[in-house]
Amino acid sequence: MRIISVDFQKEFTAVWGACYKARPCVEFIRKNVVPHCREHGGRIAEVVSDYRQPRPGLVFAHCEPGTPGYESDIPEDVRYSQPWIKCMHSPLWVRENGGLAEKTPGNPYQDPSGFTDWLAAVVGPPKENDALLLIGLTLDCCVLCTAQELFFRGYQVKFLVEALDTYSGSQEEKHSLLTTPLVNWGAPVYWQEIRK
Repeated sequence: MRIISVDFQKEFTAVWGACYKARPCVEFIRKNVVPHCREHGGRIAEVVSDYRQPRPGLVFAHCEPGTPGYESDIPEDVRYSQPWIKCMHSPLWVRENGGLAEKTPGNPYQDPSGFTDWLAAVVGPPKENDALLLIGLTLDCCVLCTAQELFFRGYQVKFLVEALDTYSGSQEEKHSLLTTPLVNWGAPVYWQEIRK
C-alpha cells in the first residue's frame, strides 16, 4: 500500500507552531507509521504547504519556506525527496517559487496536470488492488481536498484513522467526518487492518 502524508509540517505538529493543536495522530505517526516504514523499507510521499502571501483567505502567512514551521515532521530517511508543494487547501493550487525561501512567491494558480504528473512519478498510477493511504493534517480541510483529487483521478483512497486529525484535534469531529462526507471519496481503515 502506498502512503501520502498531507501537511505533516512542524507549523502544525510542534508545540511552538502557529497552527499547533494537541492532535493524537502526530505521536501515532511518529511511533507507529514511521518505524513500520523503516522496518519494511516503505516510503512516504508528501503534499506540503507554502502558505506565504499573496494568498486569498487567511491573512497571516505560515508554513513559510526557510522557517522551522515549513519543515516536514516525516523523517528524511522514510520520505520521498520531492514533495508536492501547494499554496491553498487543494493540491491543485500552486505558485511560482513555491517552497523556495530565497525567492518571492507568485500568485496562486491551478496546475491539475502538474499534480497528475507528480502522482505518476512519485506514487505511480492508479492500480486496481493497490490503494493510496492518506495520513496527516487536517482531515476537515487539506486531507479532504487531497482525497477528492485522488479519487477523481481514479485512485482507491483509504484514510488511516489513527494517523489523521482535524484542525481542532477533536476525536468526535474526526469520527463524524469519517462517517460522512469522507466516505464519498475513500474508506476509513485502522492500523491493525493494514499493518500486516
